[in-house]
Amino acid sequence: MTEFPLTAARLAALRARMELTGTDLVALGPSSHMAWLSGVHPHGDERPVMLLVSQSYAGFLMPALNAAAARKDTDLPFHPWRDDEGPDAALAALLEACGATRPNLSVVLDETMRTDFSLRLLDALETPRRRFADDTVSLLRASKDDSEYHAIKAAHLTNDKAVKAAFAALKEGVTEREIVELIKTEYAAAGATLEFCSVCFGASGAFPHHTPGDTQLTRNSAVLIDTGCRLDGYPSDMTRCGYFGTPEEDYEEVFDVVEKAVQAALAVAKPGVVASDIDKAARDVITAAGYGDRFLHRTGHGLGIDIHEPPYIAANSDVVLAEGNVFSIEPGIYIEGKFGIRLEEIVILREDGAEIFSEMPRDMVRV
Repeated sequence: MTEFPLTAARLAALRARMELTGTDLVALGPSSHMAWLSGVHPHGDERPVMLLVSQSYAGFLMPALNAAAARKDTDLPFHPWRDDEGPDAALAALLEACGATRPNLSVVLDETMRTDFSLRLLDALETPRRRFADDTVSLLRASKDDSEYHAIKAAHLTNDKAVKAAFAALKEGVTEREIVELIKTEYAAAGATLEFCSVCFGASGAFPHHTPGDTQLTRNSAVLIDTGCRLDGYPSDMTRCGYFGTPEEDYEEVFDVVEKAVQAALAVAKPGVVASDIDKAARDVITAAGYGDRFLHRTGHGLGIDIHEPPYIAANSDVVLAEGNVFSIEPGIYIEGKFGIRLEEIVILREDGAEIFSEMPRDMVRV
């Protein structure tokens, strides 16, 4: 059977990683791992669904009632099962087809798969040796191909327009929630959907994961907008900050420190660099300015099908970054009771450094 071209290329890459890592079987649940490898986004409920891959075979354990809907996305074989018979016989047949019936197999499990799915699979194997997907599927997903680059780029250009429209719509009395709705409408007009949105007025920005509410914008207030859309399967993520009125001197000072932290991290971000070195570059700038205890989170996270995925740009990460990795650089300083400033870019690593997806300047937006 001939797979879809993208699936075929990714299966070949996965099997190469399996060979290098001594992996006999990879088991993926109805997750972003499965979507990346096969293009299949099955309905997820309590009915076991898995994609199993060995060197000789790849096929799905598939509830019969979902088979027709899933068939449009793949030509990999299905091992269907009905509610009145249960999945055990179909799973046994799939393992037989994979050549996965001998003892002591090295099995990679999708870390996001339901525990009952994972245990059902492990119980069907004899003394399996199991680990998660860090050195197989996750590693491959971290390096984006051209199709993924273009999808992420398009999502960010859509995001740029929405964020510019949001800042242009600021006026006294408008609420955080109303600006979220405006952004959502801008996304919809471009064929995208809202992935997340945090609009923060004044002191709300001091909470990195603020939930927008009915806070009204008043004159001489800080504004932080952290938002992302999803377009053609891939998300955007960006944070921009500005001021409605005349900025206070300490706001301008903190903004300058955060911008310098972004620049320092961008300068370090190259293939072969350890992720913690990028975090350190940003953190050192903020610490030197006296705000080290106000930088409350890691410097970044990977982005792909998932809004947060490896690699993570954190002080405790020893991951060596590679060309094609996509991740955020988003240092921040949070002054409780006053404001917060975070400037975020999503970048892709090229041979000579980091390319930024957004085309919206990071300059302070003055309204």
